[in-house]
Amino acid sequence: MLDVEVAYALPDRQRIFPLTVPEGTTARQAVAMAGLEAAFPELPPATFRKADLGIFGKRLRDPAAVRLRAGDRVEVYRPLQIDPKAARSERAAREKG
Repeated sequence: MLDVEVAYALPDRQRIFPLTVPEGTTARQAVAMAGLEAAFPELPPATFRKADLGIFGKRLRDPAAVRLRAGDRVEVYRPLQIDPKAARSERAAREKG
């Protein structure tokens, strides 16, 4: 068994869920085991099933294939609200004029 954490944050609050999972558990499986839907009932359940995931700030390309190690913190990422390139362009335009 492995001790891991699953983390999710909204702009106004965050939760970290400590879990003990069997060896061989993937990042995607750990998110399903954490019960995020119950902790964040205002969000549709698909939010967590389809979200990008990372471990300690490093995005996972295939979270369904990445097996966890003891002490890992799986982070569930929210989608960006604005494209970073568009945001930079808007800032540059405001600063010019």
